[in-house]
Amino acid sequence: MKYIPHDYYLKFMDPVVHAETLDFHAKGNYTIHDAFKHATQLHGFSDQQLLQLTGNELRLYPDMDLTFPICPEIYPDTTICRNDSCETFSSANIDFSIIEKLISPILSPDMMSYKRGYPSGGALYPAEIFICSLMENNESWPCPEKILHLLPQSRSFEVVQGTQEIAALKQAILSAPGSIGAPSIAVVYAVYIPKTLFKYRYRGYRLALMEIGSIYMLVELPAKQLGLQCRLWSAYTDTMLNKAIGLNPALFFPVCVHFIAEKYDSL
Repeated sequence: MKYIPHDYYLKFMDPVVHAETLDFHAKGNYTIHDAFKHATQLHGFSDQQLLQLTGNELRLYPDMDLTFPICPEIYPDTTICRNDSCETFSSANIDFSIIEKLISPILSPDMMSYKRGYPSGGALYPAEIFICSLMENNESWPCPEKILHLLPQSRSFEVVQGTQEIAALKQAILSAPGSIGAPSIAVVYAVYIPKTLFKYRYRGYRLALMEIGSIYMLVELPAKQLGLQCRLWSAYTDTMLNKAIGLNPALFFPVCVHFIAEKYDSL
């Protein structure tokens, strides 16, 4: 076989490990739908409690003076630090050539090497990356389909069939309360779970999540250089997002969505 079909990995995966990992992953899923918006809530904390519990640092010994300062001449290197998350995106189109530059750090150096721009436990590379256009009319987009599957080793895009319309995709990832504007691009980071469980079993799930974290940071840095804004997003329902892309929800686990666009300028 020149290319292994994605379901070939099922031959080597323990079905019990798969079922238990799927059950655990499902516990972290949201159900976001208009039919339930008045009947469900994430938590019951007050604004005051949230203010106290978020954005702070964790000290192991809060009542003991066991700290000493970092050298005052050490400052964060802004060239290797990401921008703050964008609060509101503009609806401006992004040229496809810019999108290609965004994903350049995660490609293989050449097509003869399986190595990529991010670490992966056992070189399994279970993370699958989907570039989704949320732009209505962008003449630079290369095909009628709005979702592309990145093939880092082949240094190419695979066109996801049946994705000419973006209404279902927008509903899947932008239906949560609150407004973040109209982001141009949504990068969906998903784990193809048979590829990581067959070798490392339960440990593979942890390694796959670590891999996703490496990838989205590598995308944030060129986005900053290109003058674009980013925001990680988890307010979606896995099954709705899988359906919009055309993925099997028992095999593909969407880990997070990465919005990329220009920042909305109220002036």
